This record gives sequence, C-alpha cells and structure tokens, in this order.
Amino acid sequence: MAISEKVALRIKILCDSKGITINKLAKLSGLTQSTLNSIVNGESKNPRLLTLEKICYGLGITLQEFLDSPEFNDQKQGDDPYE
Repeated sequence: MAISEKVALRIKILCDSKGITINKLAKLSGLTQSTLNSIVNGESKNPRLLTLEKICYGLGITLQEFLDSPEFNDQKQGDDPYE
C-alpha cells in the first residue's frame, strides 16, 4: 500500500473513531475542503508534513500518534511505499 493510501485510510479511521466528518475536520484543521478531499480520495500522492500536522491538530492528536498505527508499521522489506 502506498503512503498516500495509508494516510487516507488513517484519516478515515480517526474521523470515524472521533465521530467527525471530513468537512468538520477541514474546518478544525484550517485546511480547505478540497485539499482534505484530495488527500482522503488518494488524489494527493504526497501530502506535505505541514498539512499532516494541521490534520493532526484538527484531530486533537500529535503527528507521532497519527503515524503510530498498523497502517504505517506493516512495511515489508522490498515494498515500494511510493507506488
């Protein structure tokens, strides 16, 4: 799974667990709806670190908490995370 797909999946999981919509997350994080939609829909292949930090702020978590999940820990040697 490519990193962009892992980021999108993680955002969806966290929004579901916190009971917030992508639209609400956009408002909480200070991002535009279109920016967040492009990340969640996989159109943005390489979201910037600052963008991820804003998303984390909107979710009320740290970047470390965002990345500390099975989605990011299942990388096998030889897998290309940038496919």
